[in-house]
Amino acid sequence: MSVSMRDLDPAFQGAGQKAGIEVWRIENFKPVPVPQASYGKFFTGDSYLILKTIALKSGALRQDIHYWLGKDTSQDEAGAAALKTIELDAALGGRAVQYREVQGHETERFLSYFKPCIIPQEGGTASGFKHVESEEHKIRMFTCQGKHVVHVKEVPFARSSLNHDDIFILDTANKIFQFNGSNSSIQERAKALEVVQHIKDTYHDGKCDIATVEDGKLMSDAETGEFWGFFGGFAPLPRKTTDDVKSAVALPTQLFRVEKGQAEPVSADTLTKELLDTNKSYLLDCGAEIYLWMGRSTSLDERKAASGAAEEYLRSQDRLKSQIIRVIENFETVSFRSKFDAWPQSAEVAVSEDGRGKVAALLKRQGVNVRGLLKAAPEKEEPQPYIDCTGNLQVWRVNGQEKILLTVPDQSKFYSGECYIFQYNYPGEDQDECLIGTWFGKKSVEEERSSATSHANKMVESLKFMASQLQVYEGSEPILFFAIFQSFLVLKGGLSDGYKTFISENELSDDTYKEDGVALFRVQGSGPENMQAIQVEPVASSLNSSYCYILHSGSSVFTWIGNLRTPEVEELVERQLDVIKPNMQAKLQKEGSESEQFWEILGGKSEYPSQKIARDAESDSHLFSCTFTKGELKVIEIYNFNQDDLMTEDIFILDCHASIFVWVGQQVDQKLKTQALVIGELFVKHDFLLEKLMVQTPIYIISEGSEPEFFTRFFTWDSTKSAMHGNSFQRKLSILKNGGRPTLSNKPKRRTPGAHVGRSATNEKPQRARSVSFSPERVRVRGRSPAFNALASAFENPSARNLSTPPAQVRKPYPKSDSSNVAPRSTAIASLTSTFEQPPREPLMPRSIKPRPKSPPKAESNSKENIMSSKIETLTIQEDVKENEVEDEEGLTLYPYERLITVSTDPAADIDVTKRETYLSSAEFREKFGMTKEAFYKLPKWKQNKLKMALQLF
Repeated sequence: MSVSMRDLDPAFQGAGQKAGIEVWRIENFKPVPVPQASYGKFFTGDSYLILKTIALKSGALRQDIHYWLGKDTSQDEAGAAALKTIELDAALGGRAVQYREVQGHETERFLSYFKPCIIPQEGGTASGFKHVESEEHKIRMFTCQGKHVVHVKEVPFARSSLNHDDIFILDTANKIFQFNGSNSSIQERAKALEVVQHIKDTYHDGKCDIATVEDGKLMSDAETGEFWGFFGGFAPLPRKTTDDVKSAVALPTQLFRVEKGQAEPVSADTLTKELLDTNKSYLLDCGAEIYLWMGRSTSLDERKAASGAAEEYLRSQDRLKSQIIRVIENFETVSFRSKFDAWPQSAEVAVSEDGRGKVAALLKRQGVNVRGLLKAAPEKEEPQPYIDCTGNLQVWRVNGQEKILLTVPDQSKFYSGECYIFQYNYPGEDQDECLIGTWFGKKSVEEERSSATSHANKMVESLKFMASQLQVYEGSEPILFFAIFQSFLVLKGGLSDGYKTFISENELSDDTYKEDGVALFRVQGSGPENMQAIQVEPVASSLNSSYCYILHSGSSVFTWIGNLRTPEVEELVERQLDVIKPNMQAKLQKEGSESEQFWEILGGKSEYPSQKIARDAESDSHLFSCTFTKGELKVIEIYNFNQDDLMTEDIFILDCHASIFVWVGQQVDQKLKTQALVIGELFVKHDFLLEKLMVQTPIYIISEGSEPEFFTRFFTWDSTKSAMHGNSFQRKLSILKNGGRPTLSNKPKRRTPGAHVGRSATNEKPQRARSVSFSPERVRVRGRSPAFNALASAFENPSARNLSTPPAQVRKPYPKSDSSNVAPRSTAIASLTSTFEQPPREPLMPRSIKPRPKSPPKAESNSKENIMSSKIETLTIQEDVKENEVEDEEGLTLYPYERLITVSTDPAADIDVTKRETYLSSAEFREKFGMTKEAFYKLPKWKQNKLKMALQLF
């Protein structure tokens, strides 16, 4: 589409450069900006343009344009609004979706911009903005419809306006009444209360009483009698009139081609994209809405002519209240694409940025600031798990209909032919949280998948649905899953009866991992708290320049370092080597200089990729309300959602592309609660957003009142709202009458981490506290030096070798979190654990020699235990002294963190303020930065500064 400056209205210069809403009113056929304070105020005699700009996670800006037509607006003004909408789209690069909005028939997307509602006022450009002083309050009555957004319509103040199906608001001088029709839903009543609050704040300055009246309760209370008194007393209500039946009649979908301002039918058995010519415009009549598709090569004048043809088409059919949705080629909406058979994927971004760049260049020559028109640089943020990593983990392997509790060394070692169940208890903000999940290997059998799901569901039910649930498939694990397991190993094959039967019946070879066989592992991850080793086919084509690998064959072990690997991954190779082959030395192989023996084991050289394996990234989230009846799932998207849209009677799905969250309200039917996972799987299967969701997409089940942070981060969350009791209407009414403050329920707290353990199939107790890390061969204590780890491991298992790499380290995202539920082990390990789980000592002064404080005397209960404790204390003192000797050699005086921060009330003197972090002790440095000083100074300078700024040390 060619654009010249004379085609663009000056009022649109600089529009759409940042996220938010912009509004113009049509005055004398020209768009005039509306002050932001007047957004949401519409007059029945006017036409408006509304631009909604959304900043996507990719950094790009997406726009939707709406033109709103008041019921009393003139045909000429309505036509001007339609044409100016096309001009505005051209100014934005020709990519926006454009919606025709008619008063009283607005789309839910449009109404979501102005929550809780819009109440158009009488008047227009000439008279609508003159402030009229009312001598007395005029009684008005409104009808409210809608569960998610509210359509508000003013109706005559008369008994004949009332009915049993809708909700009505009577606005009097001193009190606002809400009349709930007996056939209205609880959700509709709750949403209508938001309109009551809006009327109270807008027209009564927040100073008036509120009353609710239930249809059919007659004169049950004084407020009900007062309400009916305005109508001269109670009398039976009439049935609801159906004046809009014609617009609701379903019409067959039909395609028209716009030729010379006329809509000509296109004959076709099925609708395919090939019917649409990029040089033309088309009408797609779907009954309730009409789509106007405009090819990329059409000119601005041709698009205006097509818009006029669409308006004329509606007038000819007496359907002026129908919606018109204009879409541009390559930027079609999901609903439009769903009308066609097998709509192909297109390179949307390349096309969009090209058109947007041309418009930006044009405007820049006119002196217009076009910074926001161009695509913003995407924010490169490392994915976060949003879960405390210091909890307690239990893992079961599924064998047929049974689940077998794994020992600590095996609980992070999964087989690709198996199914696993895990329960992770961890400290939350206010109380303990619980996550129960299933992991399905790529070659696991369907029978054991069903068994794993059944066991997990029963575990959740036994916890009164107060635990969150997660279903994960191999290869699609979210970062949260890896953060829980920290060091994760996936092996080929399986051990269960189901897997062995499957390969036997299908005459397949058993490729189950053997320690003395040939095996190749791809090492991946971002750090010690997130590292994986995945067994792949032992052939050269399995290599990838972006990763490191471990190869072993009999007594030979190799580590292969790809040229494009990151320093973090290279460091993880040694850690994973300690897990896979802890007692063997590896031969280093750098890409391009491999030995003949290395290639011989892999069967010879061959081509292999260099691109990093792509994983689904989290995209912009969408919220859907779900209805599930007789196995059929129906969803409705909720636009511009917030926490208040989650109704306790319903099930909602939050789609983030990389993961699916199924939120289940407290008052959902008990049988329906058990179907939450099925609902999530059906949502993924149907792919309502046509985003090519994988069947293996992780699915979370979240129960109301037990929302974890990895769910609430998508909202501005108020935990007191989800802790209220009553249905949605009762909760909203309580907030409304309580001055906007939620009234908390006295519901029981969630179970503690150990609450479910006793219900497991075995009598074994929780396996570990997350403050201690275990390798398959020996105990690894986190947060200590390699020397001390070696001593501790030798103490537990004298035959184990000393490891060459420091241990993985737990990051504690919540300072006040503390894992106190320590799993019982041998006396030695219990004593060792208790030593490290003491509260951290306050660094009161710089230390040159810092002996360990003496513990208070304890009663002798077991002589062996006392001897063991003294040995552990000796080891700890030696470790502390060693750390001090290293720090003394550096010649630095150490200070506590509180004295080093830039906002300290007692700042340390005579320090280099550009290197405040160097004055922290090693232990406190690890606690604050989550890494050693050595690892920190290997980071790029910009990343160092970013971390220091976050900790107020820069």
